Amino acid sequence: MKGTVFSAIGRRKQAVARVRLIPGEGKFLVNKKDLLEFFKRETLKMVIEQPLNITETMGKYDIYANVNGGGLAGQAGALRLGIARALLKVNIEYRPKLKAAGLLTRDPRMKERKKYGMAGARKRFQFSKR
Repeated sequence: MKGTVFSAIGRRKQAVARVRLIPGEGKFLVNKKDLLEFFKRETLKMVIEQPLNITETMGKYDIYANVNGGGLAGQAGALRLGIARALLKVNIEYRPKLKAAGLLTRDPRMKERKKYGMAGARKRFQFSKR
């Protein structure tokens, strides 16, 4: 098991996270930075660590992630999905726990496109009778 690499991809909105899990002591690097250095908000750190807490694998794996696109919240969601998918490759018995917590579902919500003749996706220009 030593030296085995489990990799997965997670996506959320426009963000894409490529995650590698390696058995180790719990090092967490995102784009070659520490987790709290990259995601400065504590709430985002909690979102990212959800799959590890549910499967009780916190500190058992070194996690190296490459994240790009979107904003910080989207990147955190993509990273969460990537970690959950990688944990499934480690042990398929984690599936019921992760599934029950809703961590294996890719969030399909995307930004709605702008329509012609409108200021945005839904907002219209001001109507004037005269």
